[in-house]
Amino acid sequence: MPLFSLLLILAFPAVAEEPDWGDYAAVLADHVRPVTRHGVRLHGVDYPALARDPRFRRALAAVEGFDPARLDGRAERLAFHINAYNLFALRLVADHWPLASIRDLGHWYRSVWDETAGRLGGRPVTLGHIEHQVLRPMGEPRIHLAIVCASVSCPDLRREPYTAARLEAQLEDRARRFLANPGKGLRLEGGVAHVSSIFDWFAEDFDAVGGVAAFVRRHRPGLAAVPIQADLPYDWSVNAVEAGR
Repeated sequence: MPLFSLLLILAFPAVAEEPDWGDYAAVLADHVRPVTRHGVRLHGVDYPALARDPRFRRALAAVEGFDPARLDGRAERLAFHINAYNLFALRLVADHWPLASIRDLGHWYRSVWDETAGRLGGRPVTLGHIEHQVLRPMGEPRIHLAIVCASVSCPDLRREPYTAARLEAQLEDRARRFLANPGKGLRLEGGVAHVSSIFDWFAEDFDAVGGVAAFVRRHRPGLAAVPIQADLPYDWSVNAVEAGR
């Protein structure tokens, strides 16, 4: 290699980048829409249409073919792995449609969260690995309102990919919208704010931001004197436009 070229490489190191999310953005815009299932407002997914769309396969290929080592900084890593989790969850359901619940894909000896869902960095990964070994250690509790396990009571699938540049605004918007949904986020009854069981399952992750109650009150103003209980029933039915079975 000529000395001049080597000096240029050393002077201008490779710029970090995220995958091209164009195909993912297109399928989210075309196949995710507001619906009501079991009395709950949510973003439903048209899984049959998704499965037929070649852009969906290209979106999966883009994330699986991207080397996560190229990501630079916490925001890029968070956005990438949130998108990867959501894409892989979508594929699990689309590839096994019709399906009543994503949990039906598990076995008596292993849950669906421990089944191989895709590949990252050339290695097979599970949804559980992405959530518990990659995302949760980053210390961002709002991931629990961004990753979507293809169920009615999950936070809504955002109709656009997460990106490092817009991550803060996207996560804040997800938190506000989830806690504004009485069907699965927060319901006021009998002077008590009943919130999603997600806040019970992952309560320790919210300690870094003052705890569950502080987080909820920050994103849903007007609850200063209202007790908060993380006990809303969780509906594991698939988050489809129409019932899978």
